[in-house]
Amino acid sequence: MSLPPLVDAAWVQEHLGEPGLVLGDVRGPNAHGRGHLPRSIPLVLGSPPPLADREIVHEFAVEVQRRLGRHGVTGDEWLVLYDRGDCVGAASSAQAALVAGHPHVAVLAGGVAGWPGKLETGAVELEKGKTSLEPRLEAVPTWEELRDRLDDSALVILDVRSADEYSGRGGYPCDPRQAHIPGARRLEAGRLFAAPGQPHEPRAVRELVGLPGGAEIVAYCHSGSRSALAALALRAAGYDARNYPGSWHEWSRHDELPAER
Repeated sequence: MSLPPLVDAAWVQEHLGEPGLVLGDVRGPNAHGRGHLPRSIPLVLGSPPPLADREIVHEFAVEVQRRLGRHGVTGDEWLVLYDRGDCVGAASSAQAALVAGHPHVAVLAGGVAGWPGKLETGAVELEKGKTSLEPRLEAVPTWEELRDRLDDSALVILDVRSADEYSGRGGYPCDPRQAHIPGARRLEAGRLFAAPGQPHEPRAVRELVGLPGGAEIVAYCHSGSRSALAALALRAAGYDARNYPGSWHEWSRHDELPAER
């Protein structure tokens, strides 16, 4: 059985205690100490950096490998990440683990807020390990990849921002341009979720997206948070979906890159 990209509390309870399952709390050690899922460890991995080229992504991947190793995560286990409940931190951390080369990463839907059992408190003892992971840089699409694939019919670019952001009528004042990546479809990230940290069922997500399962999708928003959530929901629905962490905040800063309004 393979590890799905999104699991629920019932799945974790069923597999809790099995060798090879690691629960990683991405909220930080202080939050973990105040109350955490049984047998979990604090595991802060960070988020893929915006304004990044391939060299920077590689440096980030190597740093994440070091963090995994310091926490005893080798790459041979099933790694399930959770946060407070909205999945924003867990989705970004999952992308970090994937670009570091971890082959089995999932996010717990609903996080701590949706956990039906008792929480444990206090610090846990970590066992350092040695990873043998190879960075998988393609897990993070860069602006160079999207620029080179604007005419690639095999790739769907999905803008998950609001209508005003997409059209250029609104947006963040820190961005030098307001528009969208040429050819991008639009579907607001919130429509993919039934509740915070709880995506709709896969069939409902596929109906919203209107693409066959397995389609390659890159999601983007303003700075990569909404699109990290969207990519998680899309992967759970069977799509080959990735998050572009630089998103419009980065794209708008490259004057040589095209934009549509």
